[in-house]
Amino acid sequence: MEKEYWISKWQSNELGFHQPAVNPLLEAHFEKLELQDRARVFIPLCGKTLDIKWSLSLGHEVVGIEMVETAVVQLFEELQVTPDISTVGKLRCYQAGQLQIYVGDVFDLTATILGAVDCVYDRAALVALPVTIRKKYAKHITAITAQAKQLLISFVYDQSEMQGPPFSVDDAELSSLYGIQYTLLLLADDKVVEPVKGNSNILEKVWLLTATSL
Repeated sequence: MEKEYWISKWQSNELGFHQPAVNPLLEAHFEKLELQDRARVFIPLCGKTLDIKWSLSLGHEVVGIEMVETAVVQLFEELQVTPDISTVGKLRCYQAGQLQIYVGDVFDLTATILGAVDCVYDRAALVALPVTIRKKYAKHITAITAQAKQLLISFVYDQSEMQGPPFSVDDAELSSLYGIQYTLLLLADDKVVEPVKGNSNILEKVWLLTATSL
């Protein structure tokens, strides 16, 4: 989606996409990532998700990228920490302790800027992007993270019944995006607990993506 779309959502406080609690799917399946202590978790298009605070509470480092600076400002305010702010390339970086959030276009985030990460938690990034961008996004994330393992949440529904985002990304498309670089393991597959935009006929799927040996 266009940057202006997301900025308008934050400015008008239309934050239906922001969950008021830690994602239960993250809590249920995070251990499948088999991370070591003080792992570095990358969350693309992170917003101000409470999943960040939860991951930090486990002793991990968290690095994210978010297009809308308002979301990042609110994140640090709600965490009650004052970040150091710097400019890195085309991005702004908010950093405090074990938390580092970049503000800007995800495609301006390079492997050098990001640094090594142990995993990717794609809670709402792929499904936030229209089909015309998803292939570019998947290739980019794979490249800048050096095929780090991923915990990815997708939505599958009849796209004619609801206008995204979140968009429907079915199994075939997910396989076409990641199937060469990763082995895809379905961890969970169930209807959403809460309706999304009034639609409860949505399958929410949790995937574990593990790099293949090429």
